[in-house]
Amino acid sequence: MINNIKNVFSIKDLENLSGIKAHTIRIWEKRYNVLEPMRTDTNIRLYDLASLQKLLNITLLHEYGYKISKIAAYKEEDIPVLVKQITSSKNAKNHAISAFKMAMMNFDQELFFNTYDWLIAEKPFKEVFHQVFIPLMNEVGVLWQTDTISPAHEHFMSYLIKQKLVVNIEKLQTQAATRLERVFVLSLPMNEIHELGLMYINYEILLKGYKVIYLGESMPIDNLKDLKKHFNTITFISYLTVQPDRSAVDDYVSQMTEELLDDSTQLWYIGRMVEFINKEIVHENVSTFNSITELVNEL
Repeated sequence: MINNIKNVFSIKDLENLSGIKAHTIRIWEKRYNVLEPMRTDTNIRLYDLASLQKLLNITLLHEYGYKISKIAAYKEEDIPVLVKQITSSKNAKNHAISAFKMAMMNFDQELFFNTYDWLIAEKPFKEVFHQVFIPLMNEVGVLWQTDTISPAHEHFMSYLIKQKLVVNIEKLQTQAATRLERVFVLSLPMNEIHELGLMYINYEILLKGYKVIYLGESMPIDNLKDLKKHFNTITFISYLTVQPDRSAVDDYVSQMTEELLDDSTQLWYIGRMVEFINKEIVHENVSTFNSITELVNEL
């Protein structure tokens, strides 16, 4: 079996993970000796997880105004201590994102939970999700696309965030709906498995006091018609991350419109594939959203 879990990184990987340009990393190495890369036979730099952790810590200190020359003067063991001092006195979301990245790279559940507990003690879950989890998962998506991380890393992090979402959703589900004028039905198209965004929308709608019917991934349009037998006024929300693909998204919207839409029904679409929907086929009771924040504001 081939092991596709990374524990050695190129300088481009470090750039992707830290946000520090490779050129700057090379300068920091040469002038200040902040990292000591391994070298291949052809003199290509390679870095281990310890180097990645150190660079993420250095990046945080740099963002908080520490000059690289001052950081380089610290003993190796003093840098994490200084980072902890800063993050205990400041609400450092960048530190949280870095800590979650390291938890992901090391498959370290304990680090994930400790970081989450520190965050949730400082702010409500909604802020944690918007300020930390959304930018984190955006970065994770880029890291996956650039082959910096493996699918295993992405799945590991997504699952842990889903766990936290489920806990917070369940708290809201125990409360009776206070806004009964409309029911929201949430689902993903066939073969769409990216559920995290839809789960968070579920949380936000429940937070507003509405009733939500959450159906999850790979839901055939024909099955959605059953909901119209039970509820009079429905807003169907579909999250289109990779499915249907750009060549089929108009057919999907047209079929949804034909089979589900009437005067008491609305169709809402969100996700990456929304930009490929032909606006000329969009009915007045159909809305598209470019972000979760934009959709939540419509509530």
